[in-house]
Amino acid sequence: MMFLLIPALLFALPWWTLVAAPTGGSGALFWAGTAVCVLGFLGLPAAMFLGHGPAQSDPALIVGDTMLGVLWVVFSWSLLGVVFGRGALAVAGVDGQLAARIVAVGVLAVAAVLVAWGVYEARRVPRVRTVDVAIDGLAGELDGLRVVVVTDTHYAALDRQGWSERVVEVVNSLQPDIACHAGDLADGSVERRRAQVDPLGKVDAPLGRFYITGNHEYFGDAQGWIDHMASIGWQPLHNEHRTLTHRGARLVIAGIDDPTGTGLPGHGPDLPAALAGADPALPVVLLAHQPKQIADSAAAGVALQISGHTHGGQIWPFHYLVRLDQPVVAGLSRHANNTQLYTSRGTGFWGPQLRVFAPSEITVLVLHPELSGAAG
Repeated sequence: MMFLLIPALLFALPWWTLVAAPTGGSGALFWAGTAVCVLGFLGLPAAMFLGHGPAQSDPALIVGDTMLGVLWVVFSWSLLGVVFGRGALAVAGVDGQLAARIVAVGVLAVAAVLVAWGVYEARRVPRVRTVDVAIDGLAGELDGLRVVVVTDTHYAALDRQGWSERVVEVVNSLQPDIACHAGDLADGSVERRRAQVDPLGKVDAPLGRFYITGNHEYFGDAQGWIDHMASIGWQPLHNEHRTLTHRGARLVIAGIDDPTGTGLPGHGPDLPAALAGADPALPVVLLAHQPKQIADSAAAGVALQISGHTHGGQIWPFHYLVRLDQPVVAGLSRHANNTQLYTSRGTGFWGPQLRVFAPSEITVLVLHPELSGAAG
């Protein structure tokens, strides 16, 4: 029922705003528009089931996800048009069918521009975002250490091998000391997506390349992706840590599984296991896919948690819904026990090839000792 109810709600408001109200419920445009909405209402669940269900059809996945993204944009701006557009027109003395037509044209124009822009933003090579982070207890020898983060690449039905290669070129141009992938690597099996993932093997980071699982790995073959990333030179941090030495000073980098991993034997987040044996005097940089894992990180005295998962909302105004589930949507934030959290908006996109007011990023976290005066 929910599988049909959600599309019904998403189609009903655009149907009223763009079809029923401006046409007065009659005429050729009304029936043509209604037919389009009915076909969309029937087609969207079918495409999503064929794409995300047992068949795993890539063409259906592309069609269904694209329809969902476009529909979300049209629904959101239809709501704004009805509430604020009609209200403003009423104040101006314009009402009735004329106001409905003005709103419909405005919603269509805004939605068309945002969809076109959103596709461009999703498919482009992400912008680089550089953030200075002051770490309590970081040795002076590690001042300026560069941690480059990619996350939520979501390699899927759209072939983005060329995009992946260009992302690697950008990452290497940033001269990372440490490279991290904070989860949601790909949607689908290693066999189907490895060609898009393999360019990551060319990332150059002298102190190490580290990878953790996100929730989407657990929708498929998590262990397969862990093994594959290890085969191309990345170090999976499966509830474990490494102690890195640079210029004679040391730093702990750790990683934990995504909470969705608890359904797979031997998986699921285990922060005590990840930090077992680590020198308690050293600051810890932790990879944890979801920002809400920060509560455990702060309790354990982690200096910096690096997360993704939120995509910054990906398609405005979805970030308001994300905020209901996660403590942070994007950026650097400070939490209990002086623990900091950096939440990336993600390097790729999930599902709809759209990003609206939530640009993707490749992040450079430049670490400094707390007493150096550098601030994030």
